[in-house]
Amino acid sequence: MALQVGIVGLSNAGKTTLFNALTNAGAEITAYATVSEKANVGMAPIADERLPKLAELVSARKVTPAAVRVVDVPGSGRQLLGGLREVDALLAVLNGWAADADPARDLETLELELLVADRDHVERRLERVEKQAKSGEAALRQEVEDLRALLEHLDEGRTLRDYPRELPSALEPLTTKPIVAVENGPVGVDLKLEAELAELPEDEAEAFREGPSALGTIAGRLFETLDLLSFFTVGDKETRAWTLRRGRTALDAAAEIHTDIAHGFIRAEVIRWDALVECGSHAEAARRGLMRLEGKAYEVEDGDVLNVRFSPPR
Repeated sequence: MALQVGIVGLSNAGKTTLFNALTNAGAEITAYATVSEKANVGMAPIADERLPKLAELVSARKVTPAAVRVVDVPGSGRQLLGGLREVDALLAVLNGWAADADPARDLETLELELLVADRDHVERRLERVEKQAKSGEAALRQEVEDLRALLEHLDEGRTLRDYPRELPSALEPLTTKPIVAVENGPVGVDLKLEAELAELPEDEAEAFREGPSALGTIAGRLFETLDLLSFFTVGDKETRAWTLRRGRTALDAAAEIHTDIAHGFIRAEVIRWDALVECGSHAEAARRGLMRLEGKAYEVEDGDVLNVRFSPPR
């Protein structure tokens, strides 16, 4: 499943502009939002200079970058923010253009909104589970006790991040998710410009930039925050980049590619991307002894090229 990122921000901060810059989806930008409005959802490709070099090596007919699924909910408030409970991280857009701009203050306000949304979420779940617990089921009665303790913790002005016990598994809180702040303004990122550049061919867009892509920098911060790495599958039909949590195994990587590959996993052929490029082919890399066979427990490293051998399902 693709990494999911939610965009949050106060009114007119530039949330949908960032969404368009990341996904080139052309979503309509409005000044006000209502609960009835649907979230904008799109895929944001992650640029990786290693991918085209690998694709060129095998004359790949299709080149697919790694991508994140981006969700932009309209407005803020508990009902709207509830649509972000399944994302892996939050991009907090802060207004740096306004005459009275104070991004630090806006971030505090936004974090408070997230906390209030979580507090209401806990309270509503407690009400629901209390009714279900009347059946006498031990697990439900235990969850009622856990939710009451959690609600008391929140009412004391503390956050879910400093809750000393394990959170109920079904809760999906917002305030424990990693937050990457993006200041939309002259000191930070000009999101309107980035959205316009996203519509141009890459070579033309680069001519307008004075340095690296701001969107690439944001993607890099997400990778660092979520402790992600990239691995590659290289073939003439398709050469593709994938994301994986650091510390995950070859079996986890196989599952990212396809569940059938993971189920039938035998072993993985592994080579560093730069070694493969230097050798010029898989065959030459194997001849030089640079390709190795690894089992399910192998810990994938950033830049690995994997070819998973597996037994197809019957």
